[in-house]
Amino acid sequence: MTMTRLVRQYSLYKAAGLCGAIVSAGFAAPALAASYGAGIENSQWYLSESVFECSLVHDVPGYGRAVFSHRAGENLSFFLESEIAVMRPGRGQLVVEAPSWRPGVAPRPIGAVTVSDDRRAVTVGNREATLMTQGLLQGMRPTVTRAAWYDDRPVRVHLSNVNFSGPYSGYRECVAGLLPVNYDQIRRSRVPFASGSTSLSDADRQLLDNIVTYVMADSTVERVFVDGHSDSVGSRIDNRALSEERANVVADYLRSRGIDEDLLIVRAQGDQFPVSRRHADNRRTTIRLQRQGEQPDLQQANGPGTGFSS
Repeated sequence: MTMTRLVRQYSLYKAAGLCGAIVSAGFAAPALAASYGAGIENSQWYLSESVFECSLVHDVPGYGRAVFSHRAGENLSFFLESEIAVMRPGRGQLVVEAPSWRPGVAPRPIGAVTVSDDRRAVTVGNREATLMTQGLLQGMRPTVTRAAWYDDRPVRVHLSNVNFSGPYSGYRECVAGLLPVNYDQIRRSRVPFASGSTSLSDADRQLLDNIVTYVMADSTVERVFVDGHSDSVGSRIDNRALSEERANVVADYLRSRGIDEDLLIVRAQGDQFPVSRRHADNRRTTIRLQRQGEQPDLQQANGPGTGFSS
């Protein structure tokens, strides 16, 4: 650690009002040996809700914020976010423990966590996040412990259970109203076809229904590209006609479920854009969504797995 970086980091702590949390053994080696968390008097939880995401946000004084996030089509996750690197990157511990006014209650270990030097220093998945919310509802406080950035003394970041239950009830109601999918999951989609076929399966209709549900909810979607494709077996004229039928059967289904005609751009690509050496992979219709402000992609709506080279 250079002196220049030490000065810069120390300045960040000072600007954020953390000098009281810095234990200095000489300015060249400041060390954090602190516990960060809201008390009874300033513990607040905020619910952010939409059909796209439900989030519970908790300010952690002196550190940053803690967020439980549940995106449409995904499971609950959790992250700690801070503008200042307080904990050293590496392996930390996550436990659910009793607050100071409940002495004698043993902590419950949840597991190890990875602490990074990113703005989101800690991120955990559904299992850990669920155990944390259960602990908060039981009057406990989830706590992440890791060595300080500058020495081995521990830094503890904990979440307060005070004022949690009310916003959590709202979160549960929000989750019940989430869309079945999010944008990242369906922005590029693929409907496969059997050889010579233009028929949709039940699974295909479910996928298309999810796309319709999302597009109807997201007013920023300005284009829905539908591209029909075929394999290279047979004549090019027949393959182009078949790809047109495949594009139209998908587009017609989307229209029948309420997608505005003005959003749809339907194209027949024939066999000119293979994605694989396997014929089955090339018999498809692809759907690509484009939001306002996004840069147009290539003039085909290929789904994941494009970029085939022979």
